[in-house]
Amino acid sequence: MFDEKDLIFMKEALVEAELAFKEEEVPVGAVIVSPEGKIIGKGRNQIIKLNDPTAHAEILAIREACKNLGNFRLLGCKIYVTLEPCPMCAYALVLARIEELIFATRDEKTGACGSIYNLVQDLRFNHRIKIREGLLKEEAQNLLKEFFKLRR
Repeated sequence: MFDEKDLIFMKEALVEAELAFKEEEVPVGAVIVSPEGKIIGKGRNQIIKLNDPTAHAEILAIREACKNLGNFRLLGCKIYVTLEPCPMCAYALVLARIEELIFATRDEKTGACGSIYNLVQDLRFNHRIKIREGLLKEEAQNLLKEFFKLRR
């Protein structure tokens, strides 16, 4: 189901999540990989730092990848995310035409890629995204648990 390259890219997303943790942001990280297998966009939650409710890891990674490609379409690209995307991020992935989403752990409260909704595979949209989940699930969950434990 997952190969060595998947593991490498999800570990890069976890590095971004750990940076968010250190910056006292919810620890979510994302990387976007081109069809050639190169990282073209990275992001981590920066909502507080940027005073921007849209500054989620996925959105920031999409912005960087689009800038690097010089195109608003990310055809053939994959995104690796440590937490299942929310509705805003899920639809942004659809609009960007991401080919595949790989996420570590589900978000049972706001997840929009299988938990509460499944926007990225909604047949009413003109683009659907392949989903794989569970890669480095425990690592991502532990980081999130530790973050929220420190804030309660």
